[in-house]
Amino acid sequence: MTDRELLIADAFVELADTLVADFDLVDFLSTVVERAVTLVGAQAGGIMLSDQRGGLEVLASSDHPARLVELFEVQNEEGPCLDAFRTGRAVTRDSPAEMLASWPDFTPRLAEAGFASAQAVPMRLRTEVIGALNVFRAAPGPLSDAEMKLVRALADVATVGILQQRAVSASTLLAEQLQSALHSRVLIEQAKGIIAERAGTDIDRAFTMIRGHARRTGTPLQAVVARVIDGTLRPPLA
Repeated sequence: MTDRELLIADAFVELADTLVADFDLVDFLSTVVERAVTLVGAQAGGIMLSDQRGGLEVLASSDHPARLVELFEVQNEEGPCLDAFRTGRAVTRDSPAEMLASWPDFTPRLAEAGFASAQAVPMRLRTEVIGALNVFRAAPGPLSDAEMKLVRALADVATVGILQQRAVSASTLLAEQLQSALHSRVLIEQAKGIIAERAGTDIDRAFTMIRGHARRTGTPLQAVVARVIDGTLRPPLA
């Protein structure tokens, strides 16, 4: 195995080790960008992710100039990263002239930051595109096919990691919500029993009294239940 192949293998092992349940998203994406830049001999790079409104947010950049370029892309809605996100396909251009024709505002801004070429790959899994990975170089011209495949592979790893984290978070949130609901149900049953006993009524009527009081006073049901349990609220629940 060559030194380069070892670097590539080490990069993917490192990223896999970072995919733990409590991994830090920004740190993970920063690592992806750093490895992409190093492995293809680029000077800078960055990652944008889709927000809840369908726009893009800059989440990770290898350095400040790259971040400014990416922010320019987002603010002006022009550049390779946006094209990769919108089309779901890798974006590159063969020459500065082609770049200027495609991105007349972005290309001069890229040159001001010291870069002569930019390419981007979508962060996608099947039909879902969640962002894009940018790579900037001081030299003009595109990456080689092998280099583009490597960048795509890194973007794929990042995508799987992010979607997995979202699934874990959603599952955890659902479990927490269920546990909270079950706990609330136990407290409600306890409060119903207290009111039924003190008001000399049945359980169903007790719940009607508790809920009615909550609605009349504009108090959350759980707050009323807590007051019934601690004894600060007693029948007739006026």
